[in-house]
Amino acid sequence: MNRKSLAYPYMIWAGIFIIVPLVLIVYFSFFVDGQFTLANYTKFIEDYYIAAMVRSIGFAFVSTAICLLLAYPLAMILAGKEMSNKSIILLLVILPMWMNSLLRTYAWANLLENNGVINNLLNAMGLPSVKFLYGNGGVIFGMVYNFFPFMVLPIYNALAKIDHKLIEASYDLGANKWTTFKKVTLPLSMPGIVTGIIMVFMPSLTTFLITRLLGGGKVMLIGNIIEEQFTRTGDMGFGSAVSMILMIIVLITLGIMSRKGALDEEGGLF
Repeated sequence: MNRKSLAYPYMIWAGIFIIVPLVLIVYFSFFVDGQFTLANYTKFIEDYYIAAMVRSIGFAFVSTAICLLLAYPLAMILAGKEMSNKSIILLLVILPMWMNSLLRTYAWANLLENNGVINNLLNAMGLPSVKFLYGNGGVIFGMVYNFFPFMVLPIYNALAKIDHKLIEASYDLGANKWTTFKKVTLPLSMPGIVTGIIMVFMPSLTTFLITRLLGGGKVMLIGNIIEEQFTRTGDMGFGSAVSMILMIIVLITLGIMSRKGALDEEGGLF
């Protein structure tokens, strides 16, 4: 059997579920009643939609930064030779991913609501209730919780591949721990960092489920606008146009981050 023929089922699947929907989105974004128009794109220039896009980028940036700050130290600890039972900790990081993200987010919504488990515990200890949900903090928390494993795993994978002899050589040449980290560990782990940033930033930018459940509809991101156009208002043309704009932003971001990762692997930045 020709090896290329093994790819035919995937090509058919990709054509039906990727190419065809993409073509339809492009068509609906540019054509209204069979007539070519840019009205769907010019509508996006309104302040409300621009603010939603800026807010989405800001939330994605903050959640990605938090994931990176939390994930890198954990990945370094797990990659250390002296770390025991690392497989158990990795399992605890991966374990939530075995459950559907909708169920995980619903669970946190119930835990954090005004009359939820956490506030009931605070009240039992004589402390006042805290409003966790229906604000920016709740949405960012949901993003960090759902996408944190996507930051840990690639960084851990990159750190685990670093030859420990390079670290020892740095110490032998008189470098301290900070210099060794800055000149050896960080540059060699940069491909994992870039991968983690892409894998967290992209879903954070496009999410709508987390915002709806933990934001209570009070925090409107670009993903919610797209979902609203297709499921509530029925304006498929404008929803497709916003989807195209978001897709272009995602592709530009991927290009920039991929270029940065390539430069780091070549040593171009260090």
